[in-house]
Amino acid sequence: MAILHFRCKERRRTLRVSITVPITVHGQDENGDKFRVKAKSQSVNRHGALLQIDQVVVVGQMLILVNENSDRTVESRVVSVRRDRESKTFVGVEFISADSNFWHMSFPLPGARPLRRTADSKATA
Repeated sequence: MAILHFRCKERRRTLRVSITVPITVHGQDENGDKFRVKAKSQSVNRHGALLQIDQVVVVGQMLILVNENSDRTVESRVVSVRRDRESKTFVGVEFISADSNFWHMSFPLPGARPLRRTADSKATA
C-alpha cells in the first residue's frame, strides 16, 4: 500500500478498507468474447475496489462484479490497471451506481474522527 505524503489530501469519497472478498468478474475481451473469472479484492470502499485479477482488461472497460459472499451484483468501470513485480495484475474499479451497498458495509467519510467511548466514572469489579 502506498504511503501518502503529508501534504496530499485523500481523493477518495470514502476511506478504503483492506479486506479480501471473493468476486466473480463478468465482461468482454477485445475480440467481443465474453469471459467470467474469479478474483479477490485487496481493498474496498463504498464506490469501488482494488481487485487482483488474472484477466487482461483496459481502462474504461465495463465489468459486472458479483460478490460471492452476498450474491450482490454491480456494474463497474475499470479506472486503473497495474502489475507488480510478481506479475500479479491489480485493477481499480469504480461502481456505476453509487447508491448500491455492494459490500454490505458502512464506511466512514474521509477526515472523520474515530468514535471514542466515554469512560465510566465508576469502575466495576
